[in-house]
Amino acid sequence: MLTPRMARVTVAGPELKGFELTEPAASVRLLIPTSGTTELVIPEWTGNEFLLPNGDRPILRTFTPRRVHPDRPALDVDIVLHTDGATSRWAGEAQPGDPAAVAGPGRGYRIDPGAPAFFLAGDETAIPAIGQLLEQIPAEIPIRAVIEIAHPEARLDLPEHPSAQVVWRERGADESPGAALVDAVRAADLGPGTKVWVAGEAGSLFHIRRNLMEERALPRADVTVRGYWKHGR
Repeated sequence: MLTPRMARVTVAGPELKGFELTEPAASVRLLIPTSGTTELVIPEWTGNEFLLPNGDRPILRTFTPRRVHPDRPALDVDIVLHTDGATSRWAGEAQPGDPAAVAGPGRGYRIDPGAPAFFLAGDETAIPAIGQLLEQIPAEIPIRAVIEIAHPEARLDLPEHPSAQVVWRERGADESPGAALVDAVRAADLGPGTKVWVAGEAGSLFHIRRNLMEERALPRADVTVRGYWKHGR
């Protein structure tokens, strides 16, 4: 466990030989056994969605691939431990040798080395991606990162960046997921040319996109907003 609210799962096997991450904040899809079973069944693409042979939907979720091991075909995936999520339950109970499958990687984020500054914002699900961005954004470029957490135990040590300021925003018990993040983005002082990267709960990102793209009218090339999950699903 990285924290009481996040587990690191290492997926390994010869099939991962040659797997590379060329950009930070990329994605992989993680397939795990259906709840109540230990057998991993590979779903089939129907042209519209992935389905298991019995017609059920598989447990297939998208995550940030945190690290590729340099000495063996293995990949680290950091998973937030929600109490009601099938993948969270699996991550909290997984043992060496348990089956899983990975597909990817999907698109990452291309860092502009000439940017005057970066503003990063996300919730707990975005912590792995923010960690990668802190590792790879050039040391001389100022970064302000705001991370919404549901509990103080979600804080963890992030990679050091000499020009970064990281702010942890704890969400109130009566606030919906993403509310603190929306407030932080609205209050952010974004200078000309600042590159903005935001990820988190999909519903809250509607308000964030509107603030950045409509109210502030930032250039589309300067803004990346990604929905990582949806409240209630």
